Amino acid sequence: MFELKAIDKHFPGVHALQDVDFHIHRGEIVGLVGENGAGKSTLMKIIYGAYQPDGGTIEIDSKSVRFQNPRQAMDNGIGMVFQEQSLIPNLTVMENIFLGYENQFVKFGIINWQAMSVAAKEQLAKVKLDIDPNTITMELSFGQRQLVELAKVLTLEERIEGHLVILLDEPTSVLAEEEVNLLFQIVRDLTKRASFIFISHRIDEVLELSDRIYVMKDGKIVDVVQHDDAEVNAIQHKMVGRDIDKEYYREQKQKPYNSSEVLVTFDNVSLDGVYRNISFDLHAGEVLTLVGTEGSGREGILRTLYGMEQCTSGSVKIKGEKVTHFSATAGVSRSIGYVPRERKVEGIVNGMNVYENMTLSQLQNFRYMGVMNVPKEKSLATTWIERLGIKTPSVYKDCGDLSGGNQQKIVLAKWRSGGSEIILLDHPTRGLDIGAKEDVYEMIREMSDNGIGILLVADTLEEAIGLSHTIMVLKDGEFQKGFDCKPGSKPSLYDLVHHMI
Repeated sequence: MFELKAIDKHFPGVHALQDVDFHIHRGEIVGLVGENGAGKSTLMKIIYGAYQPDGGTIEIDSKSVRFQNPRQAMDNGIGMVFQEQSLIPNLTVMENIFLGYENQFVKFGIINWQAMSVAAKEQLAKVKLDIDPNTITMELSFGQRQLVELAKVLTLEERIEGHLVILLDEPTSVLAEEEVNLLFQIVRDLTKRASFIFISHRIDEVLELSDRIYVMKDGKIVDVVQHDDAEVNAIQHKMVGRDIDKEYYREQKQKPYNSSEVLVTFDNVSLDGVYRNISFDLHAGEVLTLVGTEGSGREGILRTLYGMEQCTSGSVKIKGEKVTHFSATAGVSRSIGYVPRERKVEGIVNGMNVYENMTLSQLQNFRYMGVMNVPKEKSLATTWIERLGIKTPSVYKDCGDLSGGNQQKIVLAKWRSGGSEIILLDHPTRGLDIGAKEDVYEMIREMSDNGIGILLVADTLEEAIGLSHTIMVLKDGEFQKGFDCKPGSKPSLYDLVHHMI
């Protein structure tokens, strides 16, 4: 019912899509996998109408169509649930759900908010989300916002007569297991009315949910795998063009940290409503990982240390000096770098290019008598592009147009090049493919070897175990158990889960 034929797309210096053929049947769930930069996002944006192809055709029920914008795609039954989320945080849930389609509730120029609330409840019921539609969206958890995204797309059911095509771009990247299971059940239930294209770097989830899987590499479809024939290692090999390193988390490169040099001390620190009486030391070269479920307090600890939250009690010391003023600016001046979970919102600045993003935290090093030394900025950026293998046509490329993996490398380069001695990593591999994750793990080991203290909130428990020198398990904002993670004597998954829940 939906088909792409010989789709081609160029950007300056990049052949993003090359002769791509892709189709989907009614009620089918199709997986799409590939490394960051393989062309998945470009393909999705063409389907959704955000980009127009340079060549090839798009057909719905054998009729050729061409979308000039996402609105036209939506009017033809195509919706998208975005990885980085498209919701506006300071609007209510119901305003987000019907954003751009409020006219159905307008009479004599006045919006009937009660009618909108009733209609929003009907949409939320489709995704089994029992919340007040008048809730401000920023007050929801990430998982709840993801379901609101899906509910927003499902308003197409009432507006479109034909079959729907819904694009799911990394919808499970930071969801808990029970939230993932709920989402999968909702998707399966909706196949009577919609077909789905499911993008994820979690290959096991793609195999579980999809009827067929398209594998992309370097802008091409390199294979199409049926569900019954799919195998994780074979798909990963096709994605990256090589076998995955058996020492995936670089455990063989883990070296002891400097136990005599304390960079950070938390002494009975609390943040009301987030965490209580947390104490730890972070040493030079140590990878200290905070483990817990969503809402356990992990992210709050990182944001306190960086200065974005002010603790309500206890003492925080950086290299022996007590912190009395909490702000992000002060955090940077203390040589602290922060790689946030939502990199598109807090990590990079869309609209600024690669070298501008990379030097943003250290502008004083490139400014003389009020004038920026742009050649010096570009030289630093070029050095780190080569050092970290960042894929970009030039230092002038808008950072928002790069793949997630390359954006993450730019955020890391920003702090590395600025000389940060303490780096806070909040889900640094979220939404990254196998190859990009390996690159990040390599960088973590390199930073540790260079004496940088790393406070990590990992994307998975396996990642936490593999990367850490030390693990702290949190539950409901309180410390539960600490683990020493020397190679050969690391805790098991059960050891962690037992104390998490």
